[in-house]
Amino acid sequence: MSATLSPEREHLSLRTIDPYTRRRKQRSRFVRGLLLAAMVVAVIPLFLILIEVVRRGWPAMGWEFLTQVQPSGRTPGGGYVHGIIGTFYMVGFATLISVPVGILAAIYLVEYGRGPLTGIIRFFTDVMTGVPSVFVGLFIYALLVRQIGFGAFVGGLGLSVMMLPIIVRSSEEMLRLVPEDQRAASAGLGARKWQTIMKVVLPTAAPGLTTGAMLAVARAAGETAVLLLTALGSLQVVNQFQGQPIASITLLVYRGARQPFAEGQQRAWAGALFLMVMVLLLTLSARYISSRSRR
Repeated sequence: MSATLSPEREHLSLRTIDPYTRRRKQRSRFVRGLLLAAMVVAVIPLFLILIEVVRRGWPAMGWEFLTQVQPSGRTPGGGYVHGIIGTFYMVGFATLISVPVGILAAIYLVEYGRGPLTGIIRFFTDVMTGVPSVFVGLFIYALLVRQIGFGAFVGGLGLSVMMLPIIVRSSEEMLRLVPEDQRAASAGLGARKWQTIMKVVLPTAAPGLTTGAMLAVARAAGETAVLLLTALGSLQVVNQFQGQPIASITLLVYRGARQPFAEGQQRAWAGALFLMVMVLLLTLSARYISSRSRR
């Protein structure tokens, strides 16, 4: 005589979804849709800016823009070669200062920092991350520009102050990601502390350190306020490192956008396009290095 199971004890099909699971999936779809909508709202202004900059700047972009200096406001043509040279001067000099100092500070914080100095460094690094660039420009102006004048040297110092906290914080996080087992294995093989740092920690964290440095360079390349008080700007190609005002792309874009003449404004749009492409290439390079390091 075969026994029959009561309805309460019958097994449910695997395809049957209970009400709790159905409500949970509905909430999950709702939240996912809400996040997608928020991302679209955030991305739309970015795409509008990109389209507007390309539309207005592309007609003035060309070989002439990259090889000639800026003419007078009403004169068509010309370019920002003096700003491109000045930007590379100051950003390159700032990179030479801030990258080694920032990485050394991060090494101290991660490998040696145990006392009150560690907290002080972290505190001032966090404060400097949020300081407006115009305050940095005022500081450099009062400290150096009033004594030695405008130039690429003081402009690069101002940019290095803006880059330094970014490099310190990003390098510190990258160094913390190095597994302690690697440090212990190096010490077990008889390596000293500095040998472990140089031959184990830094090579392991090198992709992340490079990424942080490139992002800091991209930030410095787009600064304007700090250069208004240090580099000042110029309408000619300047080869002198200090003692003479020097141009940058951001300064030329700022002043060109304020002109009432259409020709000057079009060059400003082209400068903004060039700067945007340069920053975009640096950011993509940093992302590429970061993705390769994760793989």
